Amino acid sequence: MLSVSVQGSIVLLNSSYDTARELFMVINSSFIRYWKTDHPNDDVIIQQSHSGSTKQAMTVLQGLRADVVTYNQVTDVHILYDRGKLIPCNWQFRLPNNSSPFYSTIAFVVRKGNPKKIYDWDNLTSEDIKIVFPNPKTSGSGRYVYLAAWNVISSRVNNLKYQDIRSWMSKFLHNVLVFDIGSRSATATFVDQLRGDILITFEAEANIICEQHGRENYEIIIPEKNILVEFPVTWIDANVGKHGTEAIAKSYLQYLYTEEAQKIFADFYYRVHVPSIMKAYSNRFPDIELFRVEDQFSDWNTVMCVHFNRGGELDKLLAMRHNR
Repeated sequence: MLSVSVQGSIVLLNSSYDTARELFMVINSSFIRYWKTDHPNDDVIIQQSHSGSTKQAMTVLQGLRADVVTYNQVTDVHILYDRGKLIPCNWQFRLPNNSSPFYSTIAFVVRKGNPKKIYDWDNLTSEDIKIVFPNPKTSGSGRYVYLAAWNVISSRVNNLKYQDIRSWMSKFLHNVLVFDIGSRSATATFVDQLRGDILITFEAEANIICEQHGRENYEIIIPEKNILVEFPVTWIDANVGKHGTEAIAKSYLQYLYTEEAQKIFADFYYRVHVPSIMKAYSNRFPDIELFRVEDQFSDWNTVMCVHFNRGGELDKLLAMRHNR
């Protein structure tokens, strides 16, 4: 029996990261048409909730009745098991590609003409560079930026000492002008408030900025060595059981792997797993070397403990920044 709560409609709530609003508006409309081919009498409403990925996960733990989550980091999904037992431990194996239907990487957005001559991670510690990216404490995007910078710099020079990496990271963080709560607020700081020389964000968000605010005003740089950003999804077992939405929640997430949905992701500048679609959209996606966090650091739980939990490397580096 499906949940019927808004004047006889089936209501599904998707809790997602903050730059995915426009994407899921299109996905939702497309899925409803897909669902109604087999269920023509169903009236389906898909509600959206967006903010920083970590903040969204906390909200679900505090009682948000989300049926599905579509986040930008594995830890933000897995915490729903760790702290709430809202999903099973093996949630990542329920859908293809570790339950990540699309992926991306990190991009630099600079103002037209690239006045500060920023071309790669190495350029980001110059004293006159002002950087904008989200706070790694609250944003999955911010954590990917931090880890990409750390890994790329640590691999630049053979036998680079740990203290040398920390020194570079301290200079990098010293140049951060604003730590916004999420990617979309970082975009507003850079684009609307005209603050900063560079915005570091997802490749998809960088291209949406250029489309909405004029490619004549910005340039995008995709560093050749970069990080794989995954977007894990799952249905919330504890909630879909109560709402009677298990069947449609599973169908919604399975739909994300169809060619129709994969084309929508590519339209929004997300990389996808269907080779023919990637070939068709090859002019959008530079061929770069991507590394997985788990291959270069450790599992995400260890990464969180070492770098992002209270008293971790990020806190120590920020303290160094304030003491510079």
